[in-house]
Amino acid sequence: MTDNDSNRLSLSVADAPVGPLAGRIAVITGAGAGIGAATAHRFAAAGAAVALLGRRSGPLDDLAATLRKEHSADVMALSVDVTDSAALDAAAARIRTGLGRPDLVVANAGVMLGAPFDVADTGEWDRMIDVNLRGLLGTGRAFVTDLLDAAGAGRPADLVHLGSIAAEVIFVDYPVYGATKAAVAQLTRNLRVSLGPRGVRVRSVDPAFAVTGLGADMAHEATRAGLDEMRSALTTITAEDVADAITYSAAVPARVNIAELTVVPTELD
Repeated sequence: MTDNDSNRLSLSVADAPVGPLAGRIAVITGAGAGIGAATAHRFAAAGAAVALLGRRSGPLDDLAATLRKEHSADVMALSVDVTDSAALDAAAARIRTGLGRPDLVVANAGVMLGAPFDVADTGEWDRMIDVNLRGLLGTGRAFVTDLLDAAGAGRPADLVHLGSIAAEVIFVDYPVYGATKAAVAQLTRNLRVSLGPRGVRVRSVDPAFAVTGLGADMAHEATRAGLDEMRSALTTITAEDVADAITYSAAVPARVNIAELTVVPTELD
């Protein structure tokens, strides 16, 4: 081996990512803010390459630049509407070319729009069903082959669904949001049965009262004000708290699946 060869080897080893997710290729939907952005930070810090998916290109590009600067991460930012299955498939193809085949997918994109059932804007119902359920289904379908390939090669493979305690707990004036999250919970359990024996770990991470922008755009003013009151009555959890839980669940040995992870404020009854 020549001195030049030795120097190149030293540089390649020094530049290789380190951390509990080193070598993994992650996809995060709804990555432009909140839990998605916090998870991207945690994954990049843990050594993963990260594909950021979201509707608005500006926040994604800013986040990508930050991740490259702070963590020297391989990052790809793609403006994608998760309700558009063709756009998701195109994004998946670009990620395979630019980063490699994903083995860690976080279906985080979601909306929470509350209102009394009898006066709710039914357009908000459609939006929640489209994003929270159809978008999550489309995300899983776009990347499931990649996850199965990773598992078949003996590597960890994870499909993470962002749920909510609203799947199990009644919140007045959030009936349709709760219904979409109950559907996510049941879908997760079914996919765990079908994909788990093939090596893909499927889990739900269910936060409550996290400080994010979720709910800020709901049309019904009284329900929006009530959400602010609920959050102010507790020592709420942060987006980073949820991201820590997601990262931990992805970093455990491949033989382990933390199937359902609920993240709530300590003082919550």
